[in-house]
Amino acid sequence: MPGASPVPSRNRNIPPRTDRAGEPKEGVEPLSPSEGPGHEPGAFAIPGPHVCSAPMEQIEMAIRWRDVDNYGHVNNAVYLTYLEECRDRWVRRILGDDLGFVIVRVAIDFRRELSLEDGSVTVACWGTGYGTSSIRTAETIRAKTGWIAAESESVIVAHDAGSRRSRPITDRERSALDAAIEADRASVSPGGPGDRT
Repeated sequence: MPGASPVPSRNRNIPPRTDRAGEPKEGVEPLSPSEGPGHEPGAFAIPGPHVCSAPMEQIEMAIRWRDVDNYGHVNNAVYLTYLEECRDRWVRRILGDDLGFVIVRVAIDFRRELSLEDGSVTVACWGTGYGTSSIRTAETIRAKTGWIAAESESVIVAHDAGSRRSRPITDRERSALDAAIEADRASVSPGGPGDRT
């Protein structure tokens, strides 16, 4: 979408998928909703169960006693569980229950600690791009009162259970991702998913 601003990120100016010297990795396609084999720009809606009906996934999750460690705050590993639950729901809603995928990257910025007294969190997940077999998402974890506890970026890869390898995203999945990413971009303002336009 011309003129659309990307989903906010502190590292948005760092080119994705580069080697340690900052050079693009050879043979790696860009992760972009507007690039890739078989992609037709503007083909956002498809019939059937893969139609994106709402932007971004948001779920409320209770903070459980077992989530808290000896320091009295939610353990950092539990944040991964919160993020995974929301990301899984986003993928299933956008691409259906049949897509097998594995996570290959997750980066979390911990902003503020959570404790049992916070009661619950709202986790949000939205799509930011895709490549040949990979899908990028961004997530936030917010306390019930609205402040951000953590921000995350993840990469998942479509997985073939038979070969135990990655597989290309299908044209149908690309169309569903295009629709979802456009809807998500329209609903996420520069202030993040809590500040909708």
